[in-house]
Amino acid sequence: MKTVNIAIDGPSGAGKSSISKAVATDLGFIHVDTGAMYRAIGLYALRHECLEPEAIENVIEDITVELKFIGGAQRVMLCGEDVTDYIRSPEVSMAASKVSAVPAVRAHLLDLQKKIAAENNIIMDGRDIGSVVLPHADLKIFLTASAEERASRRYLELREKPNCPTYEEILRDIEQRDYNDMHRAIAPLTKADDAVEVDSTSMGFNEVVERITDLIREVME
Repeated sequence: MKTVNIAIDGPSGAGKSSISKAVATDLGFIHVDTGAMYRAIGLYALRHECLEPEAIENVIEDITVELKFIGGAQRVMLCGEDVTDYIRSPEVSMAASKVSAVPAVRAHLLDLQKKIAAENNIIMDGRDIGSVVLPHADLKIFLTASAEERASRRYLELREKPNCPTYEEILRDIEQRDYNDMHRAIAPLTKADDAVEVDSTSMGFNEVVERITDLIREVME
């Protein structure tokens, strides 16, 4: 039986993971958050002080990243440790952006991503899913929002946590992450030619979920 593969790309903070998770739940698909995989390696690099390309290349083969799906929810395992709750800080986000530009890191994770897609009906989100990981996806979506809106959402998400950065700091981080992701030499953030753009700047969460769910149902008919 042919699997259905949906690719959702977009910049940091566009809501790809939360939207994809909700849509996947509605459709009974598996949600694969590839950004979480890079965040896990970014966390490893921070912990072991190996953020520079040569340093991470020297250890990448010793790093294991696994996705476990428990009750439909994705958990991220780094060298056997569940790090799901440790990979969403701005510091880890920037580390993920840095290590994701290293070809050896991308190659290390690509096979796992393709294997999951070949075996399951999935919604996979990231930066280069439609252009590199799943170029033949049944549907490609580019989910975006203004940098200011993304910073506001992230601030609201983090404001109750200790040492929450200011809105201005988060906005600077997002703008820097956008620049890094769009200008890296390997698999830069880009909208695939055949992707449908969904700009969520002025849309509510449920509205975006409904819009993307409708798009997927159309290709499944």
